[in-house]
Amino acid sequence: MTLCFSIYAQAPSSGRLPKIGDGNELGLIQERRIGEMVVRSIYRDPDYLDDPVLMDYVQDFWTQLRQAARVRGEITTEIDERFAWEVMLIRDKSINAFALPGGFMGVNLGLIASVSTGDELASVMAHELSHVTQRHIARMFSQQERNSPLLMGAILLGLLAMGRAPEAASALIVGGQAVGVQTQLNFSRDMEREADRVGYGVLTQAGYEPRGFVGMFEKLQAAARFNDRGNYPYLRSHPLTTERISDMQARLQLLPEHSLSAPAYIHAMMAARAKVLANTQFDALKNFQEEVIALNAQTTVIKRVSTLYAGALAESLHNNATAAQRHIEALRQIKELDNQSKYVLQLLDAEVKIKSAQFTQAVALIQPLSDSRAKQLMLAQARLGTQQKHIIKESVDDVVMWLANHPRDAGAWSWLSQATKLQGDELRSVRSDAESRAFQYDEIGAIDRLKAAQDLSRKMSREGKLDRSGQIESAIIDSRLRELEVARKELLLQK
Repeated sequence: MTLCFSIYAQAPSSGRLPKIGDGNELGLIQERRIGEMVVRSIYRDPDYLDDPVLMDYVQDFWTQLRQAARVRGEITTEIDERFAWEVMLIRDKSINAFALPGGFMGVNLGLIASVSTGDELASVMAHELSHVTQRHIARMFSQQERNSPLLMGAILLGLLAMGRAPEAASALIVGGQAVGVQTQLNFSRDMEREADRVGYGVLTQAGYEPRGFVGMFEKLQAAARFNDRGNYPYLRSHPLTTERISDMQARLQLLPEHSLSAPAYIHAMMAARAKVLANTQFDALKNFQEEVIALNAQTTVIKRVSTLYAGALAESLHNNATAAQRHIEALRQIKELDNQSKYVLQLLDAEVKIKSAQFTQAVALIQPLSDSRAKQLMLAQARLGTQQKHIIKESVDDVVMWLANHPRDAGAWSWLSQATKLQGDELRSVRSDAESRAFQYDEIGAIDRLKAAQDLSRKMSREGKLDRSGQIESAIIDSRLRELEVARKELLLQK
């Protein structure tokens, strides 16, 4: 399944936008369950990507925008507590982002690679966030009284697939729903206008440059003049009406002339990273190499930053550490880089060293950096590579502390499973693997691993190998298994 269709383009087939409460209201818990059903498939898709560096970058926008939405009253306390508020990266070159019910958002690498500034990326995310906060999916399904959450989820999966594989999507849209859903596309403009208005307010409240919103509209308008070959699925799911374009152009006239953002080197690096990770084929390396060779004295600083970063990452991915290091040193010579850009450059240097098995040097580069998810997971990876028990123990302790504050971090749980297995702590390793699966909404897989952990715990107890630490771990395993089995039963009841 390729994820390239924003489900919130769908609207009810009435002439007005219904309020929550019209007809049979879709509850917050049901709404989240529908989102979880779709997200469960996303996590299993090969195009799902957990890149800590890009995730930190996108997560920062997501956090700031959500806080602004709270201040504006768009996110109520009840919605804030019940929705997941998770963002996911999709390894897809098409220019798209999509929102899902229950507070989930997906961002394609193609979007990050194509926008000119972070403000433009924030504008798209603000628009999609507003689809969530205005509960457009609940408005849509409030009139679909006969649809179960399972059927709703199946429809959404079909819509997500429709952007690039219509024939595959039709198999996912059950029964006669495909025709009904397709006709609802004609009524998306009310929701789009509302998401524009609310999203613009959230963007400016968060402190982002409002020209980012207008700039993104202008890009999409220009793209609409050309034949759409699949690179702009956002145009299909978010059609640009003359009214919407005019409204944004009017907003542009109200902005002061001097309000343009300064050059954003951090976004240039992140856009380059997205571009490389979206296309890791060997042939693509030649293009990145040629772009580095083409650099000259007339090249702008921001273009130089982008090209060298992409070149270094591409060379590293294709096991050419020497060339990658040369590009990194060239980046270090650029005096205009701010502290945030230097931080990301330090991570890239460490990443190259990890790829070339220089684990001790990588640890030395990462340790002094301020805390972030990318730092924690990359440092854990480097320490694990040293194969030194005392260093691995330090890393396990650090990740445990990280998980105490970020208990739903599936990637951190997965790493902890690997590290504790290497330490010989099989019980903790199996439980950590179960937690990783649980937070990727794989309840069946998590329950299976927890049952395996229970069996292992009983075996260790019989053999007199279950110490005090193991007993505590065993109690946690029993408790988590009960929780997940209850959740699983509730999910089955909704089918």
